[in-house]
Amino acid sequence: MNARRAGSTGSRARVRAEPLSIRLRQALCVVAAATATLGAGCAANKAPRFHSLLGSAGAGAPPAASPAASPLRIDLGRVAVPAQVDQAQWLVRLPDESLALLEAERWASPLRDELRQALLGVLVERHAAVDARSSTGEVAPWRVDVDVRRFESAPGAEARIEGTWSALRRTPAARLTCSWAIREPVGDGMLALAAGHRRAVERLAGSIAAALRAAERGASAPCEAPAAAG
Repeated sequence: MNARRAGSTGSRARVRAEPLSIRLRQALCVVAAATATLGAGCAANKAPRFHSLLGSAGAGAPPAASPAASPLRIDLGRVAVPAQVDQAQWLVRLPDESLALLEAERWASPLRDELRQALLGVLVERHAAVDARSSTGEVAPWRVDVDVRRFESAPGAEARIEGTWSALRRTPAARLTCSWAIREPVGDGMLALAAGHRRAVERLAGSIAAALRAAERGASAPCEAPAAAG
């Protein structure tokens, strides 16, 4: 795949250092004309706009766990994402399957940090989870590691994340490993794309919580991510 960069130079990748190369600006304008999603790329240099994977407190769907649900103690450990997207700037897939790095659209922090904060936030706010690193308890926590193999952003099309997660509990001993793939259709505009990624993260957190609660009941742990909310 072709990776085109709008930002600082890197000789090894032979990418451009100017805010937007002429060729990249033309490519983004063509996409904007077709989908109305990247119109900002046609303008002269603009201040970056920042996005977050962590939704506003209290926003979105109501808690999925019942108020009577026992706390789910989680120690969220390693969260890995592909190296090419582990940065603040957005890497997006264009209709011709090439990639473009957008300096004007950024995550509020490197993607790995955004994803970890968002997963933990959803687990605590919606699934009665407790951050084991900031609390004590008699119940042994689940150590959860997340490995994201694909994190793709296609403006006007979809937000897509794929990977595996694993969970280990020492007492009583239990281990889970799940593979998952989540695709969220998105409308035009970068705000819609950011919202699609937030929905995908919510679904991933929901699947982790459901599997861990099933394991605590001694039931078969499902790996499927919950369907997108209608």
